[in-house]
Amino acid sequence: MKAATLEFLKQRFTDYYQQEYLLVPPSLGQREWGFIFFDPDYPEIRMRRHIGFSGREELITYVRSMVPAHAYYSTAYYMTPGAPTMNEKKWLGADLIFDLDADHIVRGPYDLMLARIKEETQKLISMLTEEMGFDPGAISIVFSGGRGYHIHIRDISVRGWGSGERRELIDYVCGIGLDPALVLNHRTPSPRGWHQRYISSLTEYLQRLDAMDPGEAVRELSTLEGVGKVTAEEFYKKRRELMEKLKNSPERVNFRDHTIGKVLPALLEAKTGNFYALLLDKAARADEPVTTDIKRLIRMPSSLHGGSGLRVTPIGIREFPDFDPLTDAVVFGDRLIKTDVSMKLGMSLRGNHYQLEKGVNDVPEALAVFLCCRGIAEIAGGV
Repeated sequence: MKAATLEFLKQRFTDYYQQEYLLVPPSLGQREWGFIFFDPDYPEIRMRRHIGFSGREELITYVRSMVPAHAYYSTAYYMTPGAPTMNEKKWLGADLIFDLDADHIVRGPYDLMLARIKEETQKLISMLTEEMGFDPGAISIVFSGGRGYHIHIRDISVRGWGSGERRELIDYVCGIGLDPALVLNHRTPSPRGWHQRYISSLTEYLQRLDAMDPGEAVRELSTLEGVGKVTAEEFYKKRRELMEKLKNSPERVNFRDHTIGKVLPALLEAKTGNFYALLLDKAARADEPVTTDIKRLIRMPSSLHGGSGLRVTPIGIREFPDFDPLTDAVVFGDRLIKTDVSMKLGMSLRGNHYQLEKGVNDVPEALAVFLCCRGIAEIAGGV
């Protein structure tokens, strides 16, 4: 990053931090803090961490004077958060955190990635509130400022959970380690849950087989481990009977039947293929290591993301469906800035679409900040 670009970004971030009201997490004095700064080597990541603050005023003064590119605090609570080693901090508990990042799910234009990860986040919120019984009032949603969302649960009942308990929860929402036969045969009155997800996915898959050329369908089934052509043909003949049972009485699906007993387990346990894709689409695609980590650092809501210039934005559950990060998380204005763009690209921001040519372009300040933070443009003058 050129010196002029680095200075431009630092000026813009300085203006923001001087003028905006900054949010702080509860129990601030028990949190560890970490920051990445606009030093000459930026955007190379060199985090300064193991920092503690006694209160809001001390933290805000630090942020406004140091102007970080990224600001983080610990999801954990510590007796001595500023201690130089993790053991010396003395862990007291941690918030329950979920991280959803579009980069782990889909690649493509930024606006499409954001739309896709919003769907996943809504799915996870529904699981947590409707299936796991978490009070919506205890759930905080935060747009990360990058390519996804963070969900914070600060309920005192989960604060003391270790990595093992958190692993069980994230495994459930991601559909990891479930026994397919047990899940399928354990009928529940609820219209939600993995019982219904398996039935729905299996029904969709059988409908897909039904619409295929018989030879093609048999070939696909024959790719399953332990399934030969003859067994695949027999299963294909039973597809409609199986669909009917799944619709009316899934507990009557006979896993002892020679054909069904071979094909269904192979299909349900396969980690690739069309059925797995259907099932995976019904899981919540959260980042497992983040949830199980009881000493994680997470972005500070109301701070700016140094990789985009967008605001790390808290969102109420009721407001979430209407939230648009490319409008609602944009904090900079329309003053035109000359930027030297490294490639031809299209970008939507604040309801406008910009088609930029490679080379020097006059773009609104908000877009200039985004492009420079992303490393695909440099300041060309006119700041």
